[in-house]
Parts: sequence; structure tokens; C-alpha cells
Amino acid sequence: MKKNLIATSLFASLTGLTACTSIATSTNMLTDDRIKSETGGALGYTPADLTITSRRTEGVNTYVNLQAKDRKEFTCIVNGGNLLSMGLTNPPVCNKKGEPIQASPFQR
Repeated sequence: MKKNLIATSLFASLTGLTACTSIATSTNMLTDDRIKSETGGALGYTPADLTITSRRTEGVNTYVNLQAKDRKEFTCIVNGGNLLSMGLTNPPVCNKKGEPIQASPFQR
């Protein structure tokens, strides 16, 4: 009986997590202009100086490749911007293209 309860709880938890990820991905509200505005602030560029070369959303994260007018390329992660976060985002985490992104500011 106890094993069935544990298995049922585990199944319900995994189903709930999958549903949250699906909802977050399908309700992403980030426009290209908003992404350029937020990442531009983190990178020190104006939004007009940035071009999005590619983007994809997985769960609560949007992964963006950008090119600046000075031809420098960057990779950024924007967390949030969906129904589950009520449209709010965390500050983007960016780095030069080809360099690993440290998702946590405490990993130095």
C-alpha cells in the first residue's frame, strides 16, 4: 500500500512538472523588442544596436543569440516572461558567443 502511494505521488509530481513546462513554453510573452531591450541593458548596448540571430524557448528560459552593430556576438538566457511568471523576467545572463554562460553569479 505504501509503495503504491509513493508511486502515485511520484507520477503526479512528474506530470505536474511536465504541465508547468508546457504552459511556460506555450505562454511565452517575450517579443524581440523586449528581448533586445533587456539583453541590451545587460550587455551595454542600446536595443537598436542589437540584432537577434536566433532564439528558442524551452520551459521558462528563452535562449537568444545576438549580434551587435560592432559585429560582436553574444549568447543570452532570459528566464521568465511567461504566464507562470506573470510576464516578469529575471535579469538576462549573457556572455560572448562560444564562451560558457555561468547561470549563477556565485560560480566564480
